[in-house]
Amino acid sequence: MTETTPTTGPRERSPEFSFVQSALRGLRADLFRDVRAYRPLPRLATDGPLAQLFPEQIRRELDILPHIVVVCLALLSAAVGATAAVGEYGSLVLGSIAAVPVALTLVRPVLAWWVSLAAAPVLAIESGDLYPWASGSIMAHTVVMAIVAARTRPRTAAWMWVLSGVYGVLAGEALGGWYDSDAAPMALLSGIVLALVVLIQANRTTRRQVVAERTVTAVERDKRTLLEERTTIARELHDVVAHHMSVVAIQAEAAPYRVENPPPELEQAFATIRENAVAALTELRRVLGVVRVDSAAYPTAPDAPQPTLADLDRLLENVREAGLTVTKTVTGAVRDLPPGVELSAYRIVQEALSNTLRHAPGAEAAVDIGYVLGGLGLRVVNGPPTGLVKPSPGAGHGITGMRERVSMLSGVMTAGGTEDGGYEVTVFVPVATAPEADA
Repeated sequence: MTETTPTTGPRERSPEFSFVQSALRGLRADLFRDVRAYRPLPRLATDGPLAQLFPEQIRRELDILPHIVVVCLALLSAAVGATAAVGEYGSLVLGSIAAVPVALTLVRPVLAWWVSLAAAPVLAIESGDLYPWASGSIMAHTVVMAIVAARTRPRTAAWMWVLSGVYGVLAGEALGGWYDSDAAPMALLSGIVLALVVLIQANRTTRRQVVAERTVTAVERDKRTLLEERTTIARELHDVVAHHMSVVAIQAEAAPYRVENPPPELEQAFATIRENAVAALTELRRVLGVVRVDSAAYPTAPDAPQPTLADLDRLLENVREAGLTVTKTVTGAVRDLPPGVELSAYRIVQEALSNTLRHAPGAEAAVDIGYVLGGLGLRVVNGPPTGLVKPSPGAGHGITGMRERVSMLSGVMTAGGTEDGGYEVTVFVPVATAPEADA
């Protein structure tokens, strides 16, 4: 009888093995793959707060500041490396060997680190002062690792430090004994420098992420504000249109009873008008009724029409009771405007006065309403805040809502501070002139 050995799947690897495998994969990706890749040092951004402290002519040249710093560090490394040599020719050679890796970080940072590591034993043997890191090599290799760490990820900095430490142990033992070498001081110095560079880079990355998240949040908040404002406008217009359509339907139904013995054609015309009004009202409630937030707060059949400019005096009395001194001026011939214009004008004045109460407590405000030939003009202006009450911060949605209403009516709006420290909102809404009846 033949026994069959059950087949098993792939053996599960231990977490330690997976960690080591992942680390070696990162080492290969950071320091072995695309070693000679051309990665020029990016220019410095000149829109930061520090750059704004310099004049415009100097600010235009600040973008090459990182390149100047690298060149200066290369020259400094050359000077340090040349001090350990004997003779002018030796000083030139050792100084060049120390400076080349630093300068190479301008275009090929990973290759610069390998060149710096390969130059370390050469400098140690030729100079003969320290081993396995000569004085010029300590300066140059630390600078190279700092520059490469600033241009790459923290994992690359960790691998550079580890491999440099391995070289220090092995080369120190080969050149005269590890216990007498400068491998430990070099590891400590480079570790501190790399840790500072990584912390600075992490702080910058975190700040960029925070700025990006705040930007996205601000954009999303503006979009949400627009949607909420449009929902409010749609709900209010639904109430206005529904009110007037209901009046049309009722008048069309009652009209035949106001005429004695109306002809059948007239009755049919009024019946058609009523049917169309009821159908339009039904479709209006079906489409725009979904924007209601709370059916109890906003019933389907409004009990009263939305406010208009005729109700503005009641609004002004309310804000006066709240402590705001406000005056109203009306110019031009007062006339009835379309319901949407009346409602939006009322809401704009209401929001402007609310902003005055919130942001400029104790200030005086003035409301100017101008009935002109081509439309309606509004101007709400307030003075600077006075008194001991501090302005309360707002969400910044009021101006957005007013602009949305004005844009819906194809109008123009300006809002901004005044010379005396107050604030002014100016709106013009075009209103088509009703055609005159034929004589």
